[in-house]
Amino acid sequence: MPSSPCGDGCLPTAAERAGLARKAARCAMLAAMLLSLPVLLAGGVLPGSWRRSLQRGYSRAALRGLGMRLRVRDERGLDLDPGERGVLVVAGHVSWADVLVLCALGPADFVARADLLDWPLLGTLARRMRIIPIDRARLSELPGAVDEAAERLRAGGRVVAFPEGTTWCGRAYGSFRPALFQSAVAAGALVQPVGIRYCTPDGRLDTTACFVGDQTLAASLRRTVGLRGLDVEVLLAPLEEPGADRRELARRCERAAREILGADLTVQDILDSMEERQTTAA
Repeated sequence: MPSSPCGDGCLPTAAERAGLARKAARCAMLAAMLLSLPVLLAGGVLPGSWRRSLQRGYSRAALRGLGMRLRVRDERGLDLDPGERGVLVVAGHVSWADVLVLCALGPADFVARADLLDWPLLGTLARRMRIIPIDRARLSELPGAVDEAAERLRAGGRVVAFPEGTTWCGRAYGSFRPALFQSAVAAGALVQPVGIRYCTPDGRLDTTACFVGDQTLAASLRRTVGLRGLDVEVLLAPLEEPGADRRELARRCERAAREILGADLTVQDILDSMEERQTTAA
């Protein structure tokens, strides 16, 4: 089972807080978006281009409602043109907001935890987004998820996966596990490594948005909305050919996606920090 040592000890001890007026405006925007969610859920009856534009616009509006500003650095170049080929998008996993970030860039099918389908409201949205469920407690079902992803890639689709298998704080990170890269190898699909970095408006890495440990979604939302501001930097690295070795492909994509992060902590650093905080609290 993928695991991460990240937890409350990874959260910043101090941050610039938003004023009451700004927090109220953000909460009002998020409430309005929640009320309009049935429009997004009904998007299946719209033409494909309209539905994709609706999903992208909704995701961008949600990021603004959370006080996040999206900044994209596109380094894909012109060396590889996907054409009709499918594209597997892979990124490190920091927060539930990663999904909004990637949806804001373009439509895709997500590989996501299977129990998401059982969540109220979000489960309905997940089914509408045609997620590929994966139950990491039942690894015998992993080949089925890989085969489903490969089938959608063969059809020319875009599939998003978080190959770390769990969330990290953004200052440290896990390895890209190779299993889901097999779908690109089997389908002959290109792979798009993406780096995601949450930072303060002046460019300092900020772990406020990370969703780790025993946090609840509600607590994470409150903390994020309460910030004065948060930038989301996204790196679209050059596309990668799949090759024949999923492990080698995973290593290539991990190197490309990490370029933006400037990660400066090891796993041991995180454990030491958590132990220090627990000692101080005691």
